[in-house]
Amino acid sequence: MRRRRFELFLSLLRTIEGHVEILDIGGTQQFWDLMLGDDPGDLRVTLLNVEPQQVSSARFVSAMGDARSLPQYQPQSFDVVFSNSVIEHVGGYEDQRRMANEVRRVGRRFFVQTPNKRFPLEPHFLFPWFQYLPVGARAWLVNNFDVGWYKRIPDAAVARAEVESIQLLTRGRFSSLFPGARIHEEKLAGLTKSFVAIGGWD
Repeated sequence: MRRRRFELFLSLLRTIEGHVEILDIGGTQQFWDLMLGDDPGDLRVTLLNVEPQQVSSARFVSAMGDARSLPQYQPQSFDVVFSNSVIEHVGGYEDQRRMANEVRRVGRRFFVQTPNKRFPLEPHFLFPWFQYLPVGARAWLVNNFDVGWYKRIPDAAVARAEVESIQLLTRGRFSSLFPGARIHEEKLAGLTKSFVAIGGWD
């Protein structure tokens, strides 16, 4: 699935002539090295995170910031804004809307991916329908057991904060954040596992 996502994004990227400035919200150089392989093209990627990222190439710039508010960037500062599985981590729906508004403001084009809330297996905790359990039950599980990618969190308050920090989106709520965008569905076993909002490429 990740390979198909790479292929889709790179096919869009090739439609842009000349040098390309990309803002990756929440990204790493390792991710781009894997996606671009031996043919990186004429581009520069600004990696925006809450903590600085280690970079080893002049094609990458590490920047710090909050995806919900990017006053350091002028409108349409970037040819492309890219984000992979980040918008579900920035807070509630209004926080997600703020991020989406900034994506659309600072980028001429965007490519934003997020998991589908209605896919049976929750992607962070790898637990069937985990996202529909009451918050207290989710927090108890994470507080007492290793769950999916997460090791047990001994502090109950921290465990609760962690499960509350992940706000998965349905197609309807995700598409409402990016009006006019094309919503691409990524399928696994015939079910929609995640969505990609694609805008500005026409």
